[in-house]
Amino acid sequence: MREAEIWVACDVTNPLTGPQGASAVYGPQKGATTEMVQLLDANLRHYAALLRRDLGVDVEQMQGAGAAGGLGAGLMAFCQAKLRRGVELVIEAVRLEERVRDAEFVITGEGKLDFQTGYGKVPHGVAQVAKRFGKPVIAIVGQLGEGAEKCREWGIDACFSILTKPMSELEAMTNALSLLRRIAEELGWLLKTLRRL
Repeated sequence: MREAEIWVACDVTNPLTGPQGASAVYGPQKGATTEMVQLLDANLRHYAALLRRDLGVDVEQMQGAGAAGGLGAGLMAFCQAKLRRGVELVIEAVRLEERVRDAEFVITGEGKLDFQTGYGKVPHGVAQVAKRFGKPVIAIVGQLGEGAEKCREWGIDACFSILTKPMSELEAMTNALSLLRRIAEELGWLLKTLRRL
């Protein structure tokens, strides 16, 4: 008899395999070439077939199965774990809905806002809550990457990068506090001005 129920905080919805799977989306970030991605994806398809055959569990296209290189699939198959969006767990823990209900606007953030944000990362989840209450959402991020222009589709009304000039990632991280302070101050002045209109 099982004595524990396992919940996994998972911020991505990627399946295990395919064009949106673990290898295709996250492999290139980790340095995998096109050939490596194809090999990794084929191996994950084989792994999924073994899970279907030996455990009778089909996790290949389940949302979140591709998290952490396929760890989501393994936890679901071997531990009967239930994947929940990490942002949902945090939203409940901090009672975000209560806080957003009375807010004028919502500010969220992330190191890099890009196409992956739309797969269920924190800014996306926060924006979904804010939109239920009709609140505008502003994202302050380290950098805007490929796909950031889709932020409005995710419920984010405006995005601002803290970067003020071309700089290395190390320089940006070293100066993150002062860069963040500067953009927050500018945003504060903008919002103050808009309130007077």
